[in-house]
Amino acid sequence: MWPFKKPVVPPSAAPIFFTNTLTGKKDLFVSLKPGVASMYSCGPTVYGPQHIGNLRAALFADTIARVLLAADFHVRRVINITDVGHLVGDGDEGEDKMKVGAEREQVSPAEIANRYTKQYLTDIKSLNIDTNHILFPRASEYIQEQIAMIESIEEKGYAYQASDGVYFDTAKLPDYGKLGGIAQVKLMGGARIKVGAGKRNLHDFALWRKAKPGDLQQWPSPWGSGNPGWHIECSAMIRAILGREIDIHTGGMDHIPVHHNNEIAQSEVATGRPLARYWLHEAFITIEGEKISKSLGNEILLSDITARGFHPLSLRYFYYQASFRTPVSFSWEAIAAAHEALQRLWRLSCEVMDEAKEKSTDSEAARRMVAVVRDDLATPAALALLWETLRDEEMSAAEKLGVLTAADAIFGLALVNPPEVEGPVATEDLPQEVQVLILRRDEARQAKEYKLSDEIREELEYRGYRVDDGPSGTVVTPSRASYNRE
Repeated sequence: MWPFKKPVVPPSAAPIFFTNTLTGKKDLFVSLKPGVASMYSCGPTVYGPQHIGNLRAALFADTIARVLLAADFHVRRVINITDVGHLVGDGDEGEDKMKVGAEREQVSPAEIANRYTKQYLTDIKSLNIDTNHILFPRASEYIQEQIAMIESIEEKGYAYQASDGVYFDTAKLPDYGKLGGIAQVKLMGGARIKVGAGKRNLHDFALWRKAKPGDLQQWPSPWGSGNPGWHIECSAMIRAILGREIDIHTGGMDHIPVHHNNEIAQSEVATGRPLARYWLHEAFITIEGEKISKSLGNEILLSDITARGFHPLSLRYFYYQASFRTPVSFSWEAIAAAHEALQRLWRLSCEVMDEAKEKSTDSEAARRMVAVVRDDLATPAALALLWETLRDEEMSAAEKLGVLTAADAIFGLALVNPPEVEGPVATEDLPQEVQVLILRRDEARQAKEYKLSDEIREELEYRGYRVDDGPSGTVVTPSRASYNRE
């Protein structure tokens, strides 16, 4: 199940650094087991479709995995599917999200989970994320493991029973809130958590909730019929699939104050080991300064982007233009610009591959590309280096292809196997001989030499271009075939 194929990249001694939320600094990556990296990523709550902010989390984790694979690590990956237990909000009050989705669409929670899990997997595959080498466990499949972990926490004296369920007693854990600092936990999480009827302390959280009238999902347990708290699922699945301690845990920055600190607390009490050595978080996607969320009604789906004619990998390119730790403002103008830039990149890639005859060589530029991305996923700098390389007239086509190959292993932008490029292209981005033909055709049309104009049209079409007459002259749309002519 786990991947063994290593991407083709030049050999590099460049170390890998990640900004670690746990330490608050950029740390050198050293895995628990030499040559093996284990990574768990907080996945979707499948009560509805995932918006592009959720998809940034999947791309963030995929980029980390690609960097590790390219460095010859054997990467073991898990992305959980939350199909039970997640309430609206991070506290222990509010509506059950799965119940909300099921009642909205008049189906069972299992049906709503299946529907939106399938859509999520389709979306991330469209973003060129290889799902064949990732495990996607569902919380509902690990109820017994969650119950067993709660029992262990209770036996050690860190849990207490209340009228509405079982709670983790954060007052007994002196370092609770160490992820991001307890001040941040109080600032960001405290405003969203209420002291319910069964809680002793503000930050105590539910491990198990007793069933309420109307609950659609419930299981028997030592504490009565009910369902698990949201946080316990991740801890139980990490332990069951990856072990007591893992290398990397990823998620959104909004997970830091509550969800991830709760994971740490319950896991480390249950196992006596650190949960993860590296905690990596990506920032929000915003629209007009507001975080994308279902509650605000401003979510944009991948299907909204493709419906406007943009390639799904345009979203991937859009994300790479900024650091993952930087909030990014989405706009339709920005995604259109990313789409056009990616298409230009594909055209240049085709030119390079045609000229290099698919033979690549190593170069200092290729090694620098690898080193740049290994330094805390510096994708904006790596993209700039890629463009600089492709425009370098002194670099051979074989060297450029080597850079393309190294970049594609990390970016996953289909650079060495691009799809057909659709839509017209600026004349200055075309091969020189094609630019000359366009100029000659425009001159022939102006001189009313229509026979010559038609002959040039036929020559352009033979080279793989569709030819249209625009208000400013000849407009051509290249296809992949246009770069494979001898």
